Amino acid sequence: MAENKLEILKQTQLFRELDESALNAVAGRAVEKRLERDEILFIAGEPAAGLYVIAEGSVRAFRTGADGREQIIHVEHAVTTIAEVPVFDEGNYPSTAAAEEPTIVYFLERNSIRAACMEHPQLALAAAKLLAGRLRKCAELVESLSLREVGQRLAKLLIDEADSVGTITAEGIRFRQSLTHNQLAARIGTVREVVTRAVFRLQAQGLIKTSGRSVTILDRDALRSYAEMER
Repeated sequence: MAENKLEILKQTQLFRELDESALNAVAGRAVEKRLERDEILFIAGEPAAGLYVIAEGSVRAFRTGADGREQIIHVEHAVTTIAEVPVFDEGNYPSTAAAEEPTIVYFLERNSIRAACMEHPQLALAAAKLLAGRLRKCAELVESLSLREVGQRLAKLLIDEADSVGTITAEGIRFRQSLTHNQLAARIGTVREVVTRAVFRLQAQGLIKTSGRSVTILDRDALRSYAEMER
């Protein structure tokens, strides 16, 4: 089990620059936790005890509005870390986190991470780079929610998914959409009914084709142009 934790840590942006002895020390403090789909890992506003390494599966970070609707901030997949910010600013967890699927995480206590940063400057630099990336993603989310229409936000999400897991076919780029319309709505800051209408519009415009969970992007360049078009 210790060897497995070590190999997982080596794959993360935060810990991969550490030498073998430092990695072994961190791995020795990692506590495994298994989550079922939609099981809560931590809640926004709770005191942050540490960060988590996602060894298997994926975790979504979100905030819940007064109407009970989720706004997903980001989704992290294995192998990466989550909840780094409160480790370094000593604040509470800024969002709620839940498993997107059956997931295995390793918990690392805050003080041990901070101590490791003091001993290994390369870890502190990796943390700064990681946090800067998180800030950039949040800025992109704010821009998307404030400046892009729902259809444009959906188009961008579909393009990103196709680029990540799509297969090139004679028709276009095809992939299996694992998210329901409710889940898509949470990703792009709207409700299920609006997502459904946006999907129909993209199909009517000849930009995408759907069949069950299968999505084919028929004209990636046109879909990208639509996603980035100024309102």
